[in-house]
Amino acid sequence: MLIETESTPNPATLKFLPGRTVMETGTRDFASAEEAEASPLASALFSLGDVTGVFFGRDFVSVTIAPGAEWADVKPDVLGIVMDHFLAGVPLFNAASAGSAVPPEDAGFADDPADADIIEQIKELIETRVRPAVANDGGDIVYRGFDKGNVYLKMQGACAGCPSSTATLKNGIESLLKHYVPEVTAVHAV
Repeated sequence: MLIETESTPNPATLKFLPGRTVMETGTRDFASAEEAEASPLASALFSLGDVTGVFFGRDFVSVTIAPGAEWADVKPDVLGIVMDHFLAGVPLFNAASAGSAVPPEDAGFADDPADADIIEQIKELIETRVRPAVANDGGDIVYRGFDKGNVYLKMQGACAGCPSSTATLKNGIESLLKHYVPEVTAVHAV
């Protein structure tokens, strides 16, 4: 089995492509060893000690290492764990866990039903224009809310903590949404 790797805009994150589907639908982000207990693969990666984030996309696994850790030291171990997992045919999630796609999270407020058309436009643009581009970089972006012209998005995988994520959010995503949805005044990461 050959596992390809790709760099991402975040130097702390590498994208591992096992040449097969990782997630049938959705994505899943693990920001701690406790969260990773839902997945044998994510848990094994966190057990390395230098891993601070694991993200499952459709056909890739993104792994983020701690500041001060070097990919030259960690990459062989990550490759071994990913390869062993897929060769063994072990399920991605533990049977007792609420695995699968992005777990629901509270954005801190509920969307106003009066904004339903605007919200639908925002979600459609994120799904068709933004998410595919962000997935190419080893991450994901998830809609979290709209309030008084402000769009709230959560960056995941390689995008979370990436030095260029603020520029992507403000210069790319905010400009796109403002262009197509005039009611949008700003975009914020949550």
